[in-house]
Formats: sequence, C-alpha cells, structure tokens
Amino acid sequence: MTLSIMNSNGFLMILRWIHFFFGIVWIGHLYYLNFAQGPFMAMAETDASTKGVLTRGLLPKVLWWFRWGAMFTFLSGWIYLGVRGHELGAAFLQSSYGLLILTGAILASLMWFNVWFVIWPRQKRIIASSEAVKAGQPADPEVASGALAARATVASRTNVFYSMPMLFFMGAASHLPLANYHVGMVGPYFIALTLILALIQLNVHKGKTGPLTTVKGVIHMGLFFIIVLYGLVEVMGKVVPQPGAVASETAAVTQETSVTQ
Repeated sequence: MTLSIMNSNGFLMILRWIHFFFGIVWIGHLYYLNFAQGPFMAMAETDASTKGVLTRGLLPKVLWWFRWGAMFTFLSGWIYLGVRGHELGAAFLQSSYGLLILTGAILASLMWFNVWFVIWPRQKRIIASSEAVKAGQPADPEVASGALAARATVASRTNVFYSMPMLFFMGAASHLPLANYHVGMVGPYFIALTLILALIQLNVHKGKTGPLTTVKGVIHMGLFFIIVLYGLVEVMGKVVPQPGAVASETAAVTQETSVTQ
C-alpha cells in the first residue's frame, strides 16, 4: 500500500504541521504573557508575595514553552522555505507568494531573536533574583531597579506588534495574490522593509514601549503596522518600474535617437 504522505509533499506537510503546532505554542504564550500575566503583575492589588510565587513557580514553566516554541517554529519555518525555494528555484519570487511569505518569515525571525537574545536572558536573571531573595540573599541590582524588566517588556510588546503583520503576511502568501506584483519591486521593497525594521529593533534595545505600553495600544499599533506594510507592498508594485517596461522604454529611446540622427 502506498501512503500519500511518503513523498516530498508529505514531508512538506509534516513540516507545516510542526510549524503550526509550535507556532501556536509560541504565540499563545506570547499573548498570555502580554494580555494576562503582565497586566496582572502590574496591578496595584498584586502584592510582592504573589509576584514572587508567580515569578519562581509559574514563569519558568511559561518561558520554557515560550522559548522552545519559538525555536522550533523558527527552525521548521526556515527548513520549509529552504525546501520550497529549492523546488521552485527562480520561480519562488516570480509570484507574490515569495515576497509575502518572506516578509512574514523576516518578522518571525526578529521575534525569535528578541525571545532568545533579549527577553529570555533578562527574565532568567529576574527569576534567579527572586530565588535569591527567597533564600535571604540580596536582589540583583538591575532587577531591583526595574531595568531588566523594562527592557524585556519593550521586546515582548514589540513581538506582539510584529506578530500581527507576521500572521497577516503568512496567510496572504497563499490567499491574497498581489495584482500589481512584479519582480522589479522585490529589491526596493526589501530595502525599505529593512530600514523600517532596523529602526524598530533599535527601539527594542534602546527605547521605551511608548504606544505599545497598554494591551489596547499594542493591538491598535499592530493593526496600523499591517496597513503600513501592506500599503508599502502595493505602492512598490505601482511606482517601481517593471523590468520589461524599463527595457522597452530604453529600446524606444535608442530607436528614436537613431532615427533623428
């Protein structure tokens, strides 16, 4: 008996399933931390004892699933794109699928980076400091000052902000083909996207939460960012000349010049 899953399409389906499963684990915990636990910990009614119990007891378990969900989502996603890119070759960017899925992948990769290199290192020290205080030792000075929690919060809120257009573009890749798409827009689009994301990442390392401070604020800004990036794609498709159009225009000018001479 031949099994439908025992071929290259089956392998890609398994990768998709892994990607979806760990993506749900990761983003689910991201939203839990930002929409439920974070606001609860910030409430004036939540006393220091309760915060300590949550920090030492619940947070390590949440962050374990959170960071490893991010890792396996990241790995399975890029393996999947690598296989698809190998299969399609140059055709990968001949349709809007390649541009849209890469946009989502870049946003997800920045989120993965923020989890492993900004959020987790700081949260690990916050947990260790809480354990030290419980054991009668002094707290980590940077934890006591709130600096580590503030930086982790900026990164976490930014990940929620990124997640909304990330999910939009991941879905749009297969379900929203772009009418104005052409290969000539790929380079200018990704240059513009890189500049935008570089500024946002600079804020992750040096800035403050700003309009992302509240749950309502981060949701509104995430929706706004979807509009901005989708608008950028559409604008690039219209204002960047198509390669064939440039060649035709150049040939026409050359021909006209020859005639006048």
